[in-house]
Amino acid sequence: MKITFSDIKGDWRGALCLVVWQGEGLGATGRRLDALGDGQISRAIEASEFAAKKDATIEILAPRGLNADRLILAGGGKKDDLAIHDFETLGGAILGKLLTGREKSAVVVIEDLPGNGLDPAAAVAHLAAGAKLRHYRFRKYLTGDKGKPANLKTLSVQSPSTAAARAFRPLDKVVDGVNLARDLINEPANVLSPAEFAKRVRSLTKHGLSVQVLTEQQMEKLGMRALLAVGLGSANASRLVVMQWRGGRKGARPLAFVGKGVTFDTGGISLKKAPNMDHMKADMGGAACVAGLMSALAARKAKVNAVGVVGLVENMPDAAAQRPGDIVVSMSKQTVEVLNTDAEGRLVLADALWYTNDRFKPRLMIDLATLTGAIITALGHHHAGLFSNDDDLAAQLASAGLETGEKVWRLPLAREYDKLIDSKNADMKNIGGAAAGSITAAQFLQRFVGKTPWAHIDIAGTGFNSPQTAINRSWASGFGVRLLNALIARDYEG
Repeated sequence: MKITFSDIKGDWRGALCLVVWQGEGLGATGRRLDALGDGQISRAIEASEFAAKKDATIEILAPRGLNADRLILAGGGKKDDLAIHDFETLGGAILGKLLTGREKSAVVVIEDLPGNGLDPAAAVAHLAAGAKLRHYRFRKYLTGDKGKPANLKTLSVQSPSTAAARAFRPLDKVVDGVNLARDLINEPANVLSPAEFAKRVRSLTKHGLSVQVLTEQQMEKLGMRALLAVGLGSANASRLVVMQWRGGRKGARPLAFVGKGVTFDTGGISLKKAPNMDHMKADMGGAACVAGLMSALAARKAKVNAVGVVGLVENMPDAAAQRPGDIVVSMSKQTVEVLNTDAEGRLVLADALWYTNDRFKPRLMIDLATLTGAIITALGHHHAGLFSNDDDLAAQLASAGLETGEKVWRLPLAREYDKLIDSKNADMKNIGGAAAGSITAAQFLQRFVGKTPWAHIDIAGTGFNSPQTAINRSWASGFGVRLLNALIARDYEG
């Protein structure tokens, strides 16, 4: 869908949507439209008791006095109470209503922009970004009519803001990054092997990213035996992919982002139960979001140095697979007793985090992973779990979560929990028991980050199969791309 911006014009065709603010009346354009239609809008508002509350709409077919096929009034709520994320939600809700018709083109008119400190251009740009996020569909394996793209091809956003188009350009690249993550997560595992994932990341060099792919032989030389142990039972070889973006000052230490990339997780010898095992094609959601973030940073030419590292494996049961009770030696030389082969993501991240910290000496590290079912028990599907060894970084992430709507909730790290993963046979074991499962997983990871400021974000409840929203109707959400982009843009660029 192509999105354009202009000032408010009068020749509207296709579908026309007018944003109406609660308690503000129709506004200049609305009154003009009402006059052209001999008061039909006023009568519709009165008949439906439309008060322009959030998500409320009125639809008038073949509106009198207009060339448009449909006229939609979309309630925006109380304009001076809105945060910037609310404009994305508004844009998504509008796009959802527009997609119910057959029109190929649509116009959204938004005027009388809020005066509560929000940049009007940014507000309009975020509305357009929300519409583009809602437009996403994963249809590549559908045939016939089901596989056809949406009818809507062009969306014109008309407003008094002359700077909206410029404000939208970086947001457009961020949405592309979100949709890249969604595409990767939605792919079936028979298509998206570790090698195929790496191949798709290589294509991001077109944006200016530097991409390096490490083979199993190279990882073996580096001592990444914790990561490699996870893939022993798979016919698909493991990979480690390193993405670098150098948009900041030369020589400045980078920000580092690390993703768990288990392209399919059967649980290994500790086999998962059959119901919903198909969901485990999404166990690479953290890696997908790191790829989407790095793509967005490069495409929008972010003024920061960043590195993204993703460990890509497939966890399968086989005669060669690791067994419960095996002891593996990580790249850090710390030993791990593997008591449950289904707690494999932390083994992948252990080596990926250590490698990233040792090679790049980053200012900070943030990992994303669909790591534990326990985080869903604790937080459901509306917050990701946040663990951090740095209060400032945790506060920055929490603030970025509120700004973007990709919310995180901090849980504790404490020495008392370390006792749960101590092992009599190795330096640690990879599970801590039923209690505090998400916390013990984070305690495990903390042993591989040294003193570097670090945060772990558990997206098991938010990365896929989460409640659909105004800006996402996909099984995969792409959660994390917008969150981390906001963190970088606000706190680390320049």
